[in-house]
Amino acid sequence: MAATKKVRKPRFRRILLKLSGEALQNKDTGESLDPAVLASIAQQLKQVRALGVEVAIVVGGGNIFRGLTGENVGVDRTTGDYMGMLATVINSLALQSALESAGVMTRVLSAINIAAVAEPFIRRRAMRHLEKGRVIIIGAGTGNPYFTTDSAAALRASEIGADVLLKATKVDGIYDRDPMKNPKARRFDHISYQQALRDQLKVMDAAAFSLCQENHIPILVFNFFKKNEILRAVLGEKVGTLVDNKPARTA
Repeated sequence: MAATKKVRKPRFRRILLKLSGEALQNKDTGESLDPAVLASIAQQLKQVRALGVEVAIVVGGGNIFRGLTGENVGVDRTTGDYMGMLATVINSLALQSALESAGVMTRVLSAINIAAVAEPFIRRRAMRHLEKGRVIIIGAGTGNPYFTTDSAAALRASEIGADVLLKATKVDGIYDRDPMKNPKARRFDHISYQQALRDQLKVMDAAAFSLCQENHIPILVFNFFKKNEILRAVLGEKVGTLVDNKPARTA
């Protein structure tokens, strides 16, 4: 008699994935949107959805435009931030296209009213999409200047009742120093919100950390570019650095 294959159960029921705009770039050419990267993300998220996990995504726009960058060319900060919000909508639409090409039902919701391409972000509507098994991509940040997409991710995670905020980065967790500059930097397996704020660890901004702490949403920081790392994180495997209310622990 053939052995029954063990079905792995996800650790989380509903996740919010924070993707930077740079994660969508071609690392070699600098092209803003890499079709191969988009297809890879779509396949990973398809695997996560197959486990029954509800998925929300907040994506940045740094591969196209940043508000702070605009100041360097004479654009005032408020206008630049709105331009950056529109860049996140472009990325959201690109990601939606990749997901739907992979057979994953997806809706784009925007904090800025752009009715021709996206639904407005309304919490009840977002929840309904999740309950129907659709991936939701939330663009335009919070809809307000001076707020980062990290803050938007923390806000939306709180609104939809996410079990975890998955912060996708280019390093495998949070370090006590910049690992790109200091080879002796130590990685944390686990760290508290308080220490992350106190030590000004620049993985997310202070507003995002504080909002997650207030609403008891753990943050898992992991290397997005490692194969199947999103799936491993959802399954509860030892991935990256977990941020919650418990004391710090190094790797």
